Amino acid sequence: MNIAVFCSARDLDERYIGPTKKLVRLFARDGHSLVFGGSDKGLMKIVADEARKFNAQIVGISFEHLRTSIRKDVDEVIVTKDLGARKAKIIERSDAFIVLPGGLGTLDEVTEIMELKKHGLHEKRLVIFNIEDFYTGLHGQLIRMEKEGFLPMPLSDIVTFAKTPEETYATIAKG
Repeated sequence: MNIAVFCSARDLDERYIGPTKKLVRLFARDGHSLVFGGSDKGLMKIVADEARKFNAQIVGISFEHLRTSIRKDVDEVIVTKDLGARKAKIIERSDAFIVLPGGLGTLDEVTEIMELKKHGLHEKRLVIFNIEDFYTGLHGQLIRMEKEGFLPMPLSDIVTFAKTPEETYATIAKG
């Protein structure tokens, strides 16, 4: 399975790094491939480093503006014209999606994946790994949207929130 991981290209505290490494170790050991934003910085670097340790296939998908920060030791590099094309290529190349802590780019990616799923444009699993309750606010907002009728389907049909590496991987592996 090709598993896309969306996360920060910024250096983060160890409380985010340890659970991230454990999660990547779980899917890399089982022979799954990593699809990611291609950066050799921050949490993206940690994800790729851990995947590399376990000989996982790594596909880095970036765009022209970030060409200089692309990781060199990936198995395949794809550089798109712009951010929209990058997201489309990641979606196309992936069988499932995991969201780790990140900034506005990560939030943009996860909301696009949810919107496409809501419209029936894919049936791929989406799991938000809620490390250190990072996405608890987002989860609360989505629950409110569901309760107040803003979602055309149950939230659980769109996204799953997980608290541990094991729960995150088990949800992805089901599918």
